[in-house]
Amino acid sequence: MNNPVLHTFPLGFPWHTQDPFLFCVYHLDHFPKGNGEMGPDPELLRGRNIGNDFDPTQKWRMYHGNTIPGFPYHPHRGFETITVVNKGYCDHSDSLGAAGRFGEGDVQWMTAGRGVQHSEMFPLLHDDTDNPMELFQIWLNLPKASKFVDPHFKMLWHEDIPVVKENGAQIKVIAGDYKGTPALSPAPDSWAANPENEVAVWNILVEADTQFTLPKASIGTNRTLYFYEGSEIFIGDRKVNSKFGIALDPTQEVTLKVGEEKAHFLMLQGKPIGEPVAKYGPFVMNTQEEIQQAMEEYQLTQFGGWPWPYPDNVHDKDRGRFALYPDGSLVEKDS
Repeated sequence: MNNPVLHTFPLGFPWHTQDPFLFCVYHLDHFPKGNGEMGPDPELLRGRNIGNDFDPTQKWRMYHGNTIPGFPYHPHRGFETITVVNKGYCDHSDSLGAAGRFGEGDVQWMTAGRGVQHSEMFPLLHDDTDNPMELFQIWLNLPKASKFVDPHFKMLWHEDIPVVKENGAQIKVIAGDYKGTPALSPAPDSWAANPENEVAVWNILVEADTQFTLPKASIGTNRTLYFYEGSEIFIGDRKVNSKFGIALDPTQEVTLKVGEEKAHFLMLQGKPIGEPVAKYGPFVMNTQEEIQQAMEEYQLTQFGGWPWPYPDNVHDKDRGRFALYPDGSLVEKDS
């Protein structure tokens, strides 16, 4: 059998991805206690580059937030965002009138399609203890035929997401099928909606001193395993340290031998779309002309405007997890 490892690479910011994925970032922030208004004590902000705070040497960052960490309103077109919040909370608001608070394992799936604005803020809800946050944001491309579909907002609540437990491993099946356990349905116009595209998003925890085997996929599928927390693993006789990504041969099973410290992984897999990609910030199309068109349309229409009082909109501090959909329907998870 050949070595299933095609190559490895260090995990930077953002992480390197393969078609059909465009982008993946991992946020791990040890946010302090809240100040009662869902932000950090203003004294802690002295000396920070407020509005553009991405300093990796700090324990936590404000990102583009001024008083509350996060990403105030900004546009997207031509792709999807999959936001996995393992710890902490994210407050979502968008130009469709949709909103939500999700976290502690929930996943939001948003199809930008022809255009949407949204904000993603990280409210510090606890004033008597720290507010740790762990979040992945994954950008999944849309094929040319779907770039102008209607925007769509979907919540995958952690109570409903399948988790497979086997031989000292836990596999959270966010997208795809793991050994016969299917994920919840993705957004309807997604590249992941067709099972033949073999899109998979799995968050995997393997206990220390454990051997775990990933099933193989079809030839032509791109698959990348991100080893983001732990010490070291072995694949055959090849040692891989944490904070490395691993491009894998899809046609082979992959056996991981985990050492003395448990290991955390994110798997991104899928058949490539195989179309030209033109990117400019939050717009992903097929040509530069389409990028220019997207910029002009956003300047004219603001993709529907902004129906919320603030660009960094957050929800009531005492509110639990919820989702308000564009049609006005409301799901309350914590009451």
